[in-house]
Amino acid sequence: MAVRANYKISKIPEMTVRRLSIYTRCLQQLEEDGIKTISSQELAERFNLNSAQVRKDLAYFGEFGVRGIGYYVSGLKAELLKILGLDREWQVVLVGFGNLGSALFHYKGFERQGFRISAIFDDDPAKAGRVADGIAILPLRDLGREAKAKTLQIGIVAVPAEAAQGVTDRLVASGIKAILNFAPVRLKVPKDVRLKNVDLTIELETLSFALAQGAR
Repeated sequence: MAVRANYKISKIPEMTVRRLSIYTRCLQQLEEDGIKTISSQELAERFNLNSAQVRKDLAYFGEFGVRGIGYYVSGLKAELLKILGLDREWQVVLVGFGNLGSALFHYKGFERQGFRISAIFDDDPAKAGRVADGIAILPLRDLGREAKAKTLQIGIVAVPAEAAQGVTDRLVASGIKAILNFAPVRLKVPKDVRLKNVDLTIELETLSFALAQGAR
């Protein structure tokens, strides 16, 4: 199983990276089912994937298949976890502990995948000073200190739209290089900061469009 060490992140399509996460979950299921090896065709048929796309996506990172055998499930899963950075734990800071922020904090899937929310910030006097599952909710002015003390690496923005840019600026100033934004607003960040926007309203509107068109 040969892995390329010199692939360039900038040349990897974002959809390929998204599909790597899907492949990893499929391999996890196969491993739990006791399956040791599988071909790209079998993988595609079992999980409704495209076998040619699977091979193309994996080819960006190396040669993982073995002629006459296919893929070793555990070995390929381990390599994909390493490529996705999921072979380690990432320290995450959550800003905003309203309904959405609280739901994100209590979602157990993050920690299972190696994303540990280890700091929470909210300037609401009714929330600051409280403790959520052993983690103190702190005012935003303490962000810089906590980011350094806990080596925070990823920020989640779950505040109202009008506060999101200011929060993002503070995260960037504190050394955070990756931000997941749930606020319904487009944010500005420096070129060396990776920003992902999750607009739940847009996702719902996409679904409503599909339903509306299907009804015509």
